[in-house]
Amino acid sequence: MVVQDRQFEAKPAQVARGWVPRASLFDRLGDAAAGGVVVVCAPAGSGKTVLLRSWVEAAGLRDRVGWVSVERGENDAQRFWLSLISALAAAVPGVERVDPAPSFRGEAMIDQLLADLGSLARPAVLVIDDLHELESAEALRWLEVFLARRPGALRVVLSTREDPQLGLHRLRLAGDLTELRASDLRFSAAETKALLHKAQITLSEAGVARLYERTEGWVAGLRLAVISLARHPDPERFVAEFSGSERTVAGYLLAEVLERQPAAVRELLLRTSVLERVSGPLADHLTGGSGSERILLELEDANAFVTSLDVGRTWFRYHHLFADLLQLELRRTEPAIVDSLHRAAAEWHEHEGHVVEAVRHAQAARDWPLAARALADHHLDLTLDGRTGTVRQLLTAFAPDAAASDPELALVFALVRLLDGALDRSAAYVEVAGRLADTVAGERRVRFDLRRAVLTLALARWRGDLQAVLEAMREAEAALAAQPVSERALSEALNAAALLNLGVAELWSSRPDDARRHLESALELARRAKRPWLQVSPLGHLAIAGPWTGQSCSAGLALAEEAVAITEAHGWGDDPVLVTGLATGALNLLWLGRLHEAEEWLERADRTLQPGGEPGSELIVHFARGLLRLAQARPHEALDLLDAAERMEALLAGEHAFGVAARARKAQAQARLGWLGVARATLDDIDECARESADMRIAAADIALAEREPERALDLLAPVLERSAAAVHRTPATVEAQVLDAAAREQLEDAQAAELSLERALDAAEPEGILLPFVLHPLPDVLERHRRHRTAHATLRQTILDLLAGRRSAPPAALREELSEAELRVVRYLPSNLKASEIAAELTVSTNTIRTHLRHIYAKLDAHGRAEAVDRARELGLLAPAVRTR
Repeated sequence: MVVQDRQFEAKPAQVARGWVPRASLFDRLGDAAAGGVVVVCAPAGSGKTVLLRSWVEAAGLRDRVGWVSVERGENDAQRFWLSLISALAAAVPGVERVDPAPSFRGEAMIDQLLADLGSLARPAVLVIDDLHELESAEALRWLEVFLARRPGALRVVLSTREDPQLGLHRLRLAGDLTELRASDLRFSAAETKALLHKAQITLSEAGVARLYERTEGWVAGLRLAVISLARHPDPERFVAEFSGSERTVAGYLLAEVLERQPAAVRELLLRTSVLERVSGPLADHLTGGSGSERILLELEDANAFVTSLDVGRTWFRYHHLFADLLQLELRRTEPAIVDSLHRAAAEWHEHEGHVVEAVRHAQAARDWPLAARALADHHLDLTLDGRTGTVRQLLTAFAPDAAASDPELALVFALVRLLDGALDRSAAYVEVAGRLADTVAGERRVRFDLRRAVLTLALARWRGDLQAVLEAMREAEAALAAQPVSERALSEALNAAALLNLGVAELWSSRPDDARRHLESALELARRAKRPWLQVSPLGHLAIAGPWTGQSCSAGLALAEEAVAITEAHGWGDDPVLVTGLATGALNLLWLGRLHEAEEWLERADRTLQPGGEPGSELIVHFARGLLRLAQARPHEALDLLDAAERMEALLAGEHAFGVAARARKAQAQARLGWLGVARATLDDIDECARESADMRIAAADIALAEREPERALDLLAPVLERSAAAVHRTPATVEAQVLDAAAREQLEDAQAAELSLERALDAAEPEGILLPFVLHPLPDVLERHRRHRTAHATLRQTILDLLAGRRSAPPAALREELSEAELRVVRYLPSNLKASEIAAELTVSTNTIRTHLRHIYAKLDAHGRAEAVDRARELGLLAPAVRTR
């Protein structure tokens, strides 16, 4: 039987008590400018009825509402329409009730109702609640007619769990339809907090967030939780344990959702409840049936707590609380099949290439051999795709001693511990794998040997043991050669990893040419294998190997920026793999005089460093930060950081390429503090060969100048200026030596020679935009005096003076039209003495293209010549050192 308007009359006061007003939804329900028909379509327990009742109360529509609630399974068209007319008669003057007839005469009944409504003097509302229960096709057909012909003053609200079959598309196209869906009715986090407040329930922010996450804003779930919370002695614990198996929630979902489904649908729901996501084929596999996709689509259409996860509606998930209930019901009714369902899901997922799901289901089935095999087979793919965290999480489900008898699983533990920075634990797992290698089945041994060889190589590289790296590389090459053709894709990625480790070991062992060659090969292979994560480390190390072997610092910076861009594009911004790229990028920024940017990069590197990480990379971070502090005239901090770099080198098997440079800068920091004897002792403690390097000679010359011994400084600098002293960064070393040469000649009161040396320093610095030496060893008096004489580097000289003075002019007016990327590249060459043809050669474009760019640049900068364009570009912060590659 249909319950009529008296149901609405029964308890109006209960609507508002403890409820959260939903003003935005009220506005949409009552918007006179919107459609005259409103559909409120959402799952059971979404608060549809309470929303409508509270809207009626808030809008003062109580005496103008006809309310019809449809009983479950209503299939009598006449009974439905008699009830609807009776509800309208109670709310709208002029509408006459109709008596039952031997047969339903739909057309006559609708015509009479529309005629009665024709005299409607003021707006009225008809609410049809639980419309999904109306199973009479005839009643629905006449309802569609009525909606199409309804008078404008009558607003009709249809409340339903699933879309009614009423041809609503016509109303939608005509703009006569307002729709409120599940997403609209779902409580927000703020509304959840307001509901708890009204019920006088106090929860922590984490507790509120947990409740909201579990209920997904589902109104009935929240209301039931509030009822239980009100009488629970420990609300925080209740929320932590809250799930769909909670008694009141389970009872509601059982009655309103699960028990309403046919037997085949219930079986599908229960058997697939073990899954985090379900597709039609996977459901067919677990149920042994067919047609599961159709059932899942119908369940979603019916708002039965099933949600599609993709545009194509091929993957679905169940509402958290509904999934909890289903799992509880499965354990209650068929506990013996739970493990077999997980095992079947694991096999299906592995066959489809869904590795993580396969391992998780094998673990849930307690099939540890299957879980270990699946993880061993695919952990490298996951790791090389930047998903080390996922592998780490999967390992936590295994028993602590699981690897003791499983050599393949031991290698998985070894890799994760290595990336965690636990070198000794990683090595121990590799040793276990080696002892048990003979137990690996023949068909799996080839891949096992390759994984072990690459891990051994990586461990040797992290320890800075070049000899061990070279030996492990030979083993890796032999293992790679033994791989079958079917393993080519993974072999290519592992070859890239092997070459990366070799190149890094060579780089830190001061073999830059070999390092650059192997790092570039690793990068090419990683790109070919389409492994972005594997590209990050080669790029980061090439950012220092490139400038060491002849590339400009700007070219090195571009490589570091590419590494950063890759991690940001894939959400790996906090992955330790980026540390080297951040540190080497910062070093290049330092040489280019971009101290503020370098500090930002190093702060990020500090945040990304993990305890016990790779010593070689951590050394670079400390060294770069120490150099920055020297440039900022903060020698105490510089000294602490350079000491930290030395401690990192002590963890390595051999000398690090930047170890000598770190000790040289340490001596300079000590000299800045006035500890000249200590500084000399630092240099004396270094072997004779290292003392001949450019870094050490520059540091010794700096100390000599502090001791007012300019002639000794000049003697020390001569091999650096002649380029006979070994240097990590040749151009920066030459510029720094030339600046110190100018300082020495200034101490000798030879002003002309000092300016000549300064001009040579500017000559060397201009092509690459090297600025740091002028900051480390400021000569403002010589620079100021130099302007009264001819210089080919007036712009660079002024840039240095601005940098030394720390000038910050008022923000210039913005450009009316932004420069393109190509134009920006050209702008950065303008401070140099390069002609248009030479800039064209640098950028590998035609001279005509450069001339076109120059015309556009002058117009956009509102400049009448090159010098004016440079000044304007400097004001706008558009100038960065030009990229010169070699």
